[in-house]
Amino acid sequence: MKIMVVGGGGREHAIIKKIKENKDVTEIFALPGNGGIAADATCVNIGAKDIEKIVEFAVDNKIDYAVVAPDDPLVLGAVDALSAKGIPCFGPSAAAAAIEGSKVFSKNLMKKYGIPTAQYEVFSDMGAALKYLETAPIPTVIKADGLALGKGVIIAMTREEAFDAVKSMMEDKVFGKSGDNIVIEEFLTGPEVSVLSFTDGKTVVPMVSSMDHKRAGDNDTGLNTGGMGTVAPNPYYTEDIAKECMETIFLPTIDAMNKEGRTFKGCLYFGLMLTPNGPKVIEYNCRFGDPETQVVLPLLESDLLTIMQATTNGTLAETEVKFTDKNACCVIMASKGYPQKYESGFEMNIPTEIADSVYVAGAKLENGVLKTAGGRVLGATAVEDTLENAIDSAYNLVKKISFANAYYRNDIGKKAKEAK
Repeated sequence: MKIMVVGGGGREHAIIKKIKENKDVTEIFALPGNGGIAADATCVNIGAKDIEKIVEFAVDNKIDYAVVAPDDPLVLGAVDALSAKGIPCFGPSAAAAAIEGSKVFSKNLMKKYGIPTAQYEVFSDMGAALKYLETAPIPTVIKADGLALGKGVIIAMTREEAFDAVKSMMEDKVFGKSGDNIVIEEFLTGPEVSVLSFTDGKTVVPMVSSMDHKRAGDNDTGLNTGGMGTVAPNPYYTEDIAKECMETIFLPTIDAMNKEGRTFKGCLYFGLMLTPNGPKVIEYNCRFGDPETQVVLPLLESDLLTIMQATTNGTLAETEVKFTDKNACCVIMASKGYPQKYESGFEMNIPTEIADSVYVAGAKLENGVLKTAGGRVLGATAVEDTLENAIDSAYNLVKKISFANAYYRNDIGKKAKEAK
């Protein structure tokens, strides 16, 4: 089988490594991939948002199955375009991807179908938003409506910060058109949990829960990033909470999307807050999370490609989805200065014996030499029987990897250990 994976980050590297385990796979193409992914797939220099060229490549190369991993091409309709040419895909249609592509859509969906989430108001006029903030409870959360590379959410701890956030989105257009409409919502408290799930639009199968670490600095200080590390499973996510989430959030969301004529197939990500009033949805993603994928997929014992095909074919209920009961920890190595200014182009050294445990996100090959080429450079993941051992092993992996300007947090998993 010839497989095509659209995307070029650590998430895609994790997906590709797992798909490679299927004996029927003869070739994997990554569009565009990256210098590190090149060790596991044939990288093709076609951007993830270039839908026309992606479809053309898939047709010309007789691709048997395509995995569209990032949010942008999903929202832009990559799955629709590939499916129209008879190429089966993993991922939702553009209509279903709106669950992430528009915060306004997803919040209104939850309100309409009684899915627990933070109270909110939607604004398309800056003046009205600022007036509302004069008396709104503080802290508050301000979200750009559209995609913003995971950075379109600002938690304002003061009224002044809230005013500044609205102006930056609606007046300064820091997120472009994504800030034309904004959501201002209630600030929730409690442990955060990420739950990725497989779904074929009828059945929903949650994967192992995980805990992300968004802030750039130790002890959750500094700016929000795309994620500095993850652990799985999340100790706050008990069996009882999982059952409650299935009944009040997961199945109702799938049903709601069906009722809206937007049947969701692929990976639906639930970003949850375990509040004193029960679990609530902070956000949906229409795809595998990054870096959650780098701890969840290494725990998957069943064949990933078979599960993906089942989501496409509507046969998920009859397909085995089994995870090990071990623990995983992923530590992200970034370029110093990320998520703001940073330098790249430095030679990377990843020892061959640990390459299977490393997922490369930002790298390029120059004359056969692997060099850094991004903010988040790679994730090092360890799987062990206990959370403590997984964390220790992940940091041991990090110590064996070197590149100039390397930066990573030293406390990934600390909060999870405190919960046990």
